[in-house]
Amino acid sequence: MGVEGGLKCVKFLLFFFNFIFWLCGLALVVVGILVQVTLKKTLIIKDASTSGAPIVLIVVGVVIFFIAFFGCCGAWKENYCMITTFAIFLSVIIIVEIAAAIAGYIFRKKVNVVLQDSLKEMIASYQNSTEIKETMDYLQKEWHCCGLNSSTDWKDFKPDMNSVPDSCCVNVTKDCGIGAMKNTAKVHQEGCEVALEAFLKKNIQWVIVAALVIAFLQIMGIVFACLLMRGIRSGYEVM
Repeated sequence: MGVEGGLKCVKFLLFFFNFIFWLCGLALVVVGILVQVTLKKTLIIKDASTSGAPIVLIVVGVVIFFIAFFGCCGAWKENYCMITTFAIFLSVIIIVEIAAAIAGYIFRKKVNVVLQDSLKEMIASYQNSTEIKETMDYLQKEWHCCGLNSSTDWKDFKPDMNSVPDSCCVNVTKDCGIGAMKNTAKVHQEGCEVALEAFLKKNIQWVIVAALVIAFLQIMGIVFACLLMRGIRSGYEVM
């Protein structure tokens, strides 16, 4: 009876962890879509490989979503085959995530290169495209920055070579950037690349926390699945 009670606990814990895991998969899909949409709307990205990260998030999220649902059904019905398949798929997902983390670390510097190229392209095309102008203005207002590396990146903006877009101003008003490129009281001097990198470094801790939580749920899911498989195979009744 003691083993039966323990297996009941394992069964419901597996179901609970899979439900949380299912929510994590759904969250990864949402985050991946938001990142992809943000990249396309805020930056001109010519390198298709930069879409890899959000696409991986979406794919992994979808796979986790269905695997967790599969695990919930297997635990609830006490189906040995379904739980075994769930444990195998979950192990594969962990291996893929480890590989993705290693690849992300190896290619982390490429993000800076892509960011620089995108901002350079936007600055060069600022006066030729309404869409690019609106996007660049949004970035400079939102991140309190100006140009790529500094306000001097806008030296070709006007014939006087001393003006910047109004979105660079500390207090944005019409023509506030005219003749004020190096005026620290009127114009932000920090480049947008520095501002965006600072934001990413500041928020990377939350990404790490989320990754650790998901990894914990995955490992616990495999442990509970193995315990339940052992109980079912031994012929114990868990209902």
